[in-house]
Amino acid sequence: MKKLMSSFERHLVVERNVSDHTRRAYLRDLEGFRTFLAENLPGKDSGEELLRRVDHLTLRRYMAQLHRTNRKTTIGRKLAAIRTFFRYLVREGVVKANPGEMVSTPRQEKYLPKTLSVDEAFALMESGEGSGLLAMRDRAIVEMLYSCGLRVSELTALDVGSVSLEEGLVRVLGKGSKERIVPVGRQAREVLRLYLDERNAPPDGEPLFLNHRGGRLTPRSIQRHLKKYLLMAGILKEATPHSLRHSFATHLLDGGADLRAIQELLGHASLSTTQKYTQVSVDHLTAVYDKAHPRSRKK
Repeated sequence: MKKLMSSFERHLVVERNVSDHTRRAYLRDLEGFRTFLAENLPGKDSGEELLRRVDHLTLRRYMAQLHRTNRKTTIGRKLAAIRTFFRYLVREGVVKANPGEMVSTPRQEKYLPKTLSVDEAFALMESGEGSGLLAMRDRAIVEMLYSCGLRVSELTALDVGSVSLEEGLVRVLGKGSKERIVPVGRQAREVLRLYLDERNAPPDGEPLFLNHRGGRLTPRSIQRHLKKYLLMAGILKEATPHSLRHSFATHLLDGGADLRAIQELLGHASLSTTQKYTQVSVDHLTAVYDKAHPRSRKK
């Protein structure tokens, strides 16, 4: 089965052009499924013969096992990886049918994105201190995440040439290698210009954000630095870099921005993905109403 997984990996990279993050997630999910098959389908079969023995009942047993320790969103993602793998195997003539098509995806839990309030976002932007290169870098990172609504993986992938400070635009390579152009706010441009000046105007091909060793900064490092700045700002929420992306979208919507425009700025393929922010705004309006309206306030 490992040989088939390797050919499937090439299919993901060459034909589907998925991101490294997606590729690793698919292979990690399939490795877990392979371990389950080895333990629950006894026999000497391996590879193609083992996969031909997999049916929808096998997948349901696997999902039942996953329910013990995983959330529904995680189970849905693992099932999607298995479906995609078997779809590839059907195309290659390894199996005749895709058993994943006969198993329904678990009903997903509804959740609202974690966001910062406008005051909290401003406090975070102003919480940086120090004048060294790394302090300037961290302030520029926080400003860019909130100003542009970027995914943290998109931010770390930026090169110096991706940003035009004169035009106030950044060229972003999103999911599925889809390119989009996003405006950069005035404050973010100013902080970013100071950071690049401190680096003596690096060439366009260099990474935009460097670690202390001079290499490209990683998403994990940004998460760690953000926690420090949240504490400095006195914000006790469990916010992540993605929370700044959610805050970006919610604050635009509260300010009257069109949902389609927000979809384009975020790089969402489907408008339904963007629509979750309307619920966040409705909840905010309801809270304001309950607090301010004389016939709604509690006595």
